[in-house]
Amino acid sequence: MLGSVKGPHDVKRLAAEELPQLAEEIRDLLIDACSRFGGHLGPNLGVVELTIALHRVFDSPADPIVWDTGHQAYVHKLLTGRATGFEALKQEGGLSGYPSQAESEHDFVENSHASTALSYADGLAKAFKLRGERDRTVVAVIGDGALTGGMAWEALNNIAAVKDLPVVIVVNDNGRSYSPTIGGLASHLSKLRVNRRYEDVLEYVKDKLGNVPVLYDALHGIKKGVKDAIAPQVMFEDLGLKYVGPIDGHDEQAMEAALRKARGFGGPVIVHALTQKGRGYSPAENHDEDQFHGPGPFDKITGMEKPKGRIWTNVFSEELVRLGKEREDLVAITAAMLHPTGLAAFAEAYPERIYDVGIAEQHALTSAAGLALGGMHPVVAVYATFLNRAFDQLLMDVALHRLPVTVVLDRAGVTGDDGASHNGMWDLSILQVIPGLRIAVPRDGDRLTELLNEAVAVSDAPTVLRFPKGPVAEPLEAVGKLGEMDVLRAGDADVLLVGVGPMAQVCMDAAVLLDAQGISATVVDPRWVKPLDEALALAASAHKLVAVVEDNGRVGGVGDAVARLLRDHDVDVPVRTYGIPQRFLDHAKRAKILGQIGLTGQDLAREITEAVAKRSTSVENQPARR
Repeated sequence: MLGSVKGPHDVKRLAAEELPQLAEEIRDLLIDACSRFGGHLGPNLGVVELTIALHRVFDSPADPIVWDTGHQAYVHKLLTGRATGFEALKQEGGLSGYPSQAESEHDFVENSHASTALSYADGLAKAFKLRGERDRTVVAVIGDGALTGGMAWEALNNIAAVKDLPVVIVVNDNGRSYSPTIGGLASHLSKLRVNRRYEDVLEYVKDKLGNVPVLYDALHGIKKGVKDAIAPQVMFEDLGLKYVGPIDGHDEQAMEAALRKARGFGGPVIVHALTQKGRGYSPAENHDEDQFHGPGPFDKITGMEKPKGRIWTNVFSEELVRLGKEREDLVAITAAMLHPTGLAAFAEAYPERIYDVGIAEQHALTSAAGLALGGMHPVVAVYATFLNRAFDQLLMDVALHRLPVTVVLDRAGVTGDDGASHNGMWDLSILQVIPGLRIAVPRDGDRLTELLNEAVAVSDAPTVLRFPKGPVAEPLEAVGKLGEMDVLRAGDADVLLVGVGPMAQVCMDAAVLLDAQGISATVVDPRWVKPLDEALALAASAHKLVAVVEDNGRVGGVGDAVARLLRDHDVDVPVRTYGIPQRFLDHAKRAKILGQIGLTGQDLAREITEAVAKRSTSVENQPARR
């Protein structure tokens, strides 16, 4: 049946009794595709019926459907003509793991950073209203924790202010936001809430409930009572938003009915859908950690993930637990990423010293500032791409006060599979402007341990430690020191290669190839890239060319900082910078992308050989001095 669905029009043509089979086929395809390469399986298993209902009620793309977060849009992709090729999800040349404008007109927003959909919906609906397009409804699907982000509530406040704004907000509540409450009274109220006489009816119901204590006691015993049934309604309606729900998000017909009522209301409406993450796949349903939120490749029968080996996150996790034993002032903060960022072990060892603030990176950093002001040393662990959201807090709330807060950036540099929004390629650029901030970049697991210890020992400034996704690099030992920097390979005066973190190995590979071309290279690892060790300027002055290699955007990164350092010390040696091109990268494996953008030893050796040759030719062609 799924093979016949080429777009939402085909979903609308199906009879109601055919929809369970469609849902079953979708789940089978999701499990099969995600078992091969990984993906956000749990969230999508939970929105199958909800998404079918959306496409039967609304007319995408005329009625835009904006997903928050975008990782729960797999079913939407399947129902908008992308079932063919879905087996290559997140693979090079295949479908993106998030909505993608390049893939389909049904993907309005490439939404992968959470808590933004409601703001998009607010703007879209206002634009349609100004253009006189009154027959268009904007749908925002928000859930999987996204309502913990403050931006979502800023948007709700503004949406509610325009009473005739045609916005339907579907709250996909998979047990992460509100207490599940389903009952006859709640269903009855749901039918009334979009009625213009709602206020009068609600007062009548309240009066009747007050006179029927037996009914209240029964409901309280079954599902925590009327108070919990009405709590979400009260919260949203205090903002001025009509509320429908809670609805069983796996009852497709009930979802359709609720969505049709919401669409017909003509103003902002909340539809509260209760769903089960991982629905229909027992290994996901019974997975206590996160219901298969984003597993790697796994066995479809058992649900067992294929071994990942030892990754950078493991090294950080283990060392932080050890440091926690030594230092009672050490606390950890996560923004809804306890397991992915490696803080679960710290939480188990020191449960009173771990704080999960939800998808709220801004709050995480300013709360960390408060903890530091109170005498603690917070370690805030986030994915590098998500630090962008808390730049102001790190600048004005932490750095301005010279507070000892350590920010640990997992998945820094090229991450690959999750596409443009998840590459951590911005931090070494945006953090350069923060006064007093110190940045450490380890090249291997041993250096990660070493630099984490150094970072948390800093008591008068914020520190940042970044490392990439994937298997941890094998130890690469130094052969000497240059100031506080590690010399990894001593060469002659031809080229000074500055390898930032994991790029140190790339520089070592390039040095061997350069040596075969008669070009001698010295390789150094700065360890701390902000501030740079001034010994680097002296070393550069003894070489003919300096090349800086980093797993970060080229603009404003470490390469630019090295060039500035040399200028400040009047060192007139050419500097070549190698990093990630300043563009949004398509999804593919990390190694593949590094090859595509020239961050391999072979590419680097070729570029430097050409640079040396051009410089030699230029020197030879200069007129002799008299």
